[in-house]
Amino acid sequence: MAVKGAVLGDILGAQYEFERPKNLDWKNVPLDRGHHMTVTDDSVMLLAIKQAYTDGTDLTETMVKIGRKYPNAGYGGRFYNWINGDDHSPYNSWGNGSAMRVAFVGEFFEDYDEMQRRAAETAAVSHDHPEGIKGAVVTATCIWMAKHGMSRQDIYDYVLEQYPAGEYPFSIDKDMDYLRKHYIWTEKCSDTVPAAMRCFYDSRDYESFMRNIFSFECDSDTFGAIAGGVAEEYYHGFGNVDAEGILKKYVPEDLYEILVR
Repeated sequence: MAVKGAVLGDILGAQYEFERPKNLDWKNVPLDRGHHMTVTDDSVMLLAIKQAYTDGTDLTETMVKIGRKYPNAGYGGRFYNWINGDDHSPYNSWGNGSAMRVAFVGEFFEDYDEMQRRAAETAAVSHDHPEGIKGAVVTATCIWMAKHGMSRQDIYDYVLEQYPAGEYPFSIDKDMDYLRKHYIWTEKCSDTVPAAMRCFYDSRDYESFMRNIFSFECDSDTFGAIAGGVAEEYYHGFGNVDAEGILKKYVPEDLYEILVR
């Protein structure tokens, strides 16, 4: 279930979004330290989108309604104003918020063209810059590909096609060693999405995917939310990670009800 994979990635990544020790033993540190473990705006919006599609409610209205229940979830400045203000028009954002919230689309919609159209729809309510829309579409498509049995290489090739080497500084062709040395924290979809997918590409199970994220300074909760759904669908679960226990422990009750529908 891609939604669970994305929410789990958000929770686990939240530990190190702002407080990652420089000497972090990322290969061996417990996945659940019990410190700064929380859902962020990534999961709140992801689950709002799930509720909108499953209940047939207006996408923007549902995102605003649920978003306002969690005012301290970590929204960016402009998106916070979009949630809490009176004007819910799109504002030409190219930020990675559009990609972090789209997992349900890749999991739920079976038809390829509809899946891509719905992914663009979830982005365009706020993040209507072409790169914002692309980030959502690429993320949903990678989840869809993993769910439908396509190979790790197929997913890599698709992401590379969308973010060609030479045009994007953190295209998926940059391996983990490169990211550990050179990745610069950025909110751009065009940087975050291919780098997050590289963390998946160089993994062997869900745990190693998360440890790849832990291995360098990045927007780790958003990395987990973007590619966590791909990892879960590709590996058909979470392996030895106590996903159900972590989700039940850290996801607020009303959001958990949406998650497990």
